[in-house]
Amino acid sequence: MARGNRQACARGRRAVSRVGELTERLQHIHRRTEETPLFNPVFQLAHEMSRDLEAGAMSFDDIEAMVAELEVAALEERARRTRCMVAPIGEAANEKALADTLTAPSFAAFKASWEVPQLHAVFTAHPTFLLTPGQYAAVAKAAAEDGPIDAGVVGGERPQVTLAYEHERAMRAIAHAQDARDAIVAQLLDHAREQWPEEWRELAPVPFRFASWVGYDMDGRTDIGWATSIAFRLAEKAERLARYVASLEAIDAGHMLLGVLRPALEEAQAMAEAFAGDLTDPARLSEAANRLTAQSEHRLTSLTPIITHIEREAKMAADTDYAVRLLTLAAAMRADGLGMGWIHFRVNASQLHNAIRRRIDPEGTLDLASKGAVKHLREAIAKVRPHRTNFGALAIEASTAIRQFLAMAQILHHVDADAPIRMLIAECEEPATVLAALYFARLFGIEDKVDVSPLFETETALEHGGRFLDELLAEEVYRDYARARGRVAIQTGFSDAGRFVGQIPASLAIERLQGRLSEAMAANGLTDVAALIFNTHGESMGRGAHPTKMADRLDWALSPWAKRRFARAGIALEPEVSFQGGDGYLWFATPELARATLTRIACLRPAETDAEAPTDPFYRRTDLSLDFYRAVKEHQQDHLASRTYSRAITAFGLGLLNPTGSRVSRRQGDLSADRDMSLRQIRAIPHNAILQQLGYPVNVIAGVGQAAQNNYEELGALLAESARGRELVRLVRAANALASVKTVAAYGELFNSAYWASRPYRGTETQLTAACEALSEYLVKDDRVGVFRRLASRLRVDAMKLYRLLDHVPEEEATPHREEKRRMIGVLQALRITLLQAMFIRAVSVPAFSRANDVSRDDVLEMVFTLRVDDALAQLRRAYPVAFPRLDRFDLDEPADWPDGSDEGYEAIHRDFIDPIERAHALSLRITTAIANVFGAHG
Repeated sequence: MARGNRQACARGRRAVSRVGELTERLQHIHRRTEETPLFNPVFQLAHEMSRDLEAGAMSFDDIEAMVAELEVAALEERARRTRCMVAPIGEAANEKALADTLTAPSFAAFKASWEVPQLHAVFTAHPTFLLTPGQYAAVAKAAAEDGPIDAGVVGGERPQVTLAYEHERAMRAIAHAQDARDAIVAQLLDHAREQWPEEWRELAPVPFRFASWVGYDMDGRTDIGWATSIAFRLAEKAERLARYVASLEAIDAGHMLLGVLRPALEEAQAMAEAFAGDLTDPARLSEAANRLTAQSEHRLTSLTPIITHIEREAKMAADTDYAVRLLTLAAAMRADGLGMGWIHFRVNASQLHNAIRRRIDPEGTLDLASKGAVKHLREAIAKVRPHRTNFGALAIEASTAIRQFLAMAQILHHVDADAPIRMLIAECEEPATVLAALYFARLFGIEDKVDVSPLFETETALEHGGRFLDELLAEEVYRDYARARGRVAIQTGFSDAGRFVGQIPASLAIERLQGRLSEAMAANGLTDVAALIFNTHGESMGRGAHPTKMADRLDWALSPWAKRRFARAGIALEPEVSFQGGDGYLWFATPELARATLTRIACLRPAETDAEAPTDPFYRRTDLSLDFYRAVKEHQQDHLASRTYSRAITAFGLGLLNPTGSRVSRRQGDLSADRDMSLRQIRAIPHNAILQQLGYPVNVIAGVGQAAQNNYEELGALLAESARGRELVRLVRAANALASVKTVAAYGELFNSAYWASRPYRGTETQLTAACEALSEYLVKDDRVGVFRRLASRLRVDAMKLYRLLDHVPEEEATPHREEKRRMIGVLQALRITLLQAMFIRAVSVPAFSRANDVSRDDVLEMVFTLRVDDALAQLRRAYPVAFPRLDRFDLDEPADWPDGSDEGYEAIHRDFIDPIERAHALSLRITTAIANVFGAHG
């Protein structure tokens, strides 16, 4: 009877084959949650599609067509979000928007506002190159023109994301940013010309500086050699000189300075070519190095004389339009120097520790965290005298950290003598680490051109960062260095901070640390230098960038409260943020988007603040806000320490994710099995990306509801009254609008032995009986179904408390297209779970093969269950080759009757099992990209 009802139901429901029907079906079955709270509509839809697929009512071609349709819709959603963040897009609209903000009372005030950067923008990399070049171009075009996405951009081959590819994309984005900055500089000069006709030629605007660490960041990787960094810097020099030449030719095709810049360009191109090859051969290195270091009348290592000449000419020019164009070029040269922008080297604190021990503690007896180490370093810095270096010294140096200093020295001596270089130190938790960097900078004679910047990102670094800054700035040798450089530079990061304490506690801890920096600078008499604060974040809410509007994005990295602390102390502020990887470069993917992005930032003036603004209630009511911070942080830390959370996040290993960068996603040296994978072995970006793919941004949302327990009204009132509080809530609402606890639970049901045992129950799907029984037997002891259920339960309890809190915080504006996006994600998730079921069924149906190379059939099954599909397919293809070696390949005189031709390859096994697994996995990864696009970025 039950079987007959099922067949009748199947006949009555036409096979789902289009996205619209899937969406309608998902909405319909979602209503059943009112009757049965434990009912899971995402898994139910996946179950129905799985039955249709296995019965032949749906094919992989049908699924691919639906995935393609959803991919296009997700790209269009991404384009819409991009446009909303930076609109208006048109040139005229942006000119008017900036003009409306140019209200300085005097030329002196205007000059002071625009001759220091409103923002330093750093084009960073890491694994966030989610889309193909064609898809990025399509999204950018759709965002700029408010148009549709061409369906032809989905389904193509993904390029291998190499370091060279990342560098090329970074340079392209920076080039668009440079052009946009030129347009803004020209508008500033035009405005000054109209308002102050007697003084305007004295204006030297630098509204933005650009930088990159692509090719210079050694933290967490060993694949970037010193030659890579030198080659990139020379290539950047050649590219920038070419752009300067083009700009000057457009101003005056016969300008006398072209006689200097063109030969300098040819020289730079030759040097870039010389260093682009393999320099492991000492003879080749010697040839290239000798040419670079030799005296040459055409080589430029400083633009200072050229800038002086251009500005002098502009001041004398009768044609003011001509003068504006000259001063715009001079402004670009002053901002970028002889490169596409400034560069950031980055090393890990441990690498510096290893290097400094060789100099001051060869016996390894000194504790670098002790005051004794600081004393030793203080004395060492006082005694050290600069050492000359050459490329040979660089080539033979074994220490990673020392190699970075040697490379910086060669760049400053022979490539660009003017542009300073940042030395970022990851996991820097002791002042001695910074002093070690100062020691090497002085040892190699580059102390006056290197900004040493400690990174505060780990929980320990943020918690003890105030003490760190107090101790560091109390050191006279550091204060002398900071005054010589004109700035104190620090870096705060949302990456590991957001992973280990949650994004909201990370933001609050970071701004407290920034406030402590202002106090330490004031206490140590450093109000005469600037505070350069680099806030590294990514593009999505999980990575640290606020997703709602540009004003929130800038405030999230450096809050108005923190900025007022510096303003009241009389300390100039240089804010710096990152635009990370392909996702971040999207804001600069076209000249129009770059112009709109920089105009929004210029209008918001992130380097400025009202020092007299009243204190936000969030900072006055610390009895509430501090408890809120601590409670959210503790909840996030409980998740991180929980075996349940760790097991759920690593249940599929990294198999849900596409490769999106040249840096590995798991930390080097990982030998643990997937079952025992630690969250600390997975880098922050893939960790955040997995949360998106499982359907719930835990590190953004979790704990906010729990923190409000028993105090909903009072905390809700504070958050509603406070600008900072409303910003926090906007982030939570944006994340929650895309979150689904039901989806988290649905992934656990894939490992539910009872589900697989029940599928062919009472005579349904009899063709799957053997496969389902095998899956049920294999998974009966698997822990993942329980893990996902426990995690979903905890998330649900916290979410219910969050909804109660949000009832007391009026929503400022509805989240655009909220339900449309939720339904899109729900259908994508159901399709992927369908594909995973197809993979499981086919993997368990492959005939048993003998154990070989220490790999058994169960090992292959576990590879599939953890989505190490490429590894599993390699083993299956080895076990079941399509063709055997042929006898006619040999030229033998002796005849043979064997083999007699009856043997054939395992084409049927490939057709029925191996190839479908491969195709299902490829479609699953396309769904990964679509989901990430709805979230706004990868990770």
